Amino acid sequence: MKAIQITAPSDMKVIDISTPQLKRGEVLLKIHFVGFCGSDLNTFLGRNLMALNPVIPGHEIGATIEKIGEDVPDFLKVGMAVTVNPYTNCGKCAACRNGKVNACEHNETLGVQRNGAMKEFLTVSWEKVIPAKEITPRDCALIEPMSVGFHAVSRAQVTDIDTVMVIGCGMIGIGAITRAALRGATVIAVDLDDYKLELAKRIGAKYTINSKTENIHEKLQQLTDGFGPDIVIEAVGSPATYVMAVEEVGFTGRIICIGYSKSDVTFQTKLFVQKELDIRGSRNALHADFRAVIHYLEQKTYPINELITEVVKPEQALGAMQRWTANPAKVFRILVSFE
Repeated sequence: MKAIQITAPSDMKVIDISTPQLKRGEVLLKIHFVGFCGSDLNTFLGRNLMALNPVIPGHEIGATIEKIGEDVPDFLKVGMAVTVNPYTNCGKCAACRNGKVNACEHNETLGVQRNGAMKEFLTVSWEKVIPAKEITPRDCALIEPMSVGFHAVSRAQVTDIDTVMVIGCGMIGIGAITRAALRGATVIAVDLDDYKLELAKRIGAKYTINSKTENIHEKLQQLTDGFGPDIVIEAVGSPATYVMAVEEVGFTGRIICIGYSKSDVTFQTKLFVQKELDIRGSRNALHADFRAVIHYLEQKTYPINELITEVVKPEQALGAMQRWTANPAKVFRILVSFE
């Protein structure tokens, strides 16, 4: 069968591999669409130290069930549209013991620490299969990245009396904006790109700030009556945005960190104490977050087409990644179609 493999930095090719054999307790999926995410881009650029080399990327999955193995519950049916929880959990580490399997110390994500889903067929344990009956396989490929944003909002314990600033309006930030707005919060979206900010407003942000052209501190003070936001969700992963989060969040506020900074970040730590801040990491997502995204997308009110920048065939994947590398600010999601 056909698969995409990142073979070296800035190199990707289509390879032929064997179709996986179905085992007891597994489901064979026909892959229709897989999304390229930021971790795939970093792997392609040689910056993802956690990734296999070479590796088949992909963990944002839109598929249908092709075949069901023995000992699989009967709620899973052949032909059903599904996505996949792409993370593993060991069941033994501190995170698993505390019920936070999304943060398993020994997690291996599809397409990173193990070969991923950019191939025609994939076998997974039935527990990792998430039905999405009313959603097309194409749109199923957007569930996982949105669920990461939804999970961050859960970590923040957002309520309808909170003002939430989301830094970064990429796919994960868009998910956080959506979920915070659904919870009734006042959402302030921050990004460098006016198109992304306009989309953020249409999906629930009440205010937007272009951090390239506007004075963030002055605008936030104006929008929050001088208090600063109650919650800041950092969805970029740069030293500048981490510092921004600490400086701009209101006293006794909460900061939720999703993005990985690839270089050291220098903070004025006195602000941690003076403001009595809660600073929380947010990693991956739980099944409940996937279900929340599915429930929302089933309402068919979301401008989901605008989140798909490009759909390419496997043979076009290298060119798509090269275009993303050249102009990263203009990409939400690139989907690879195996249909």
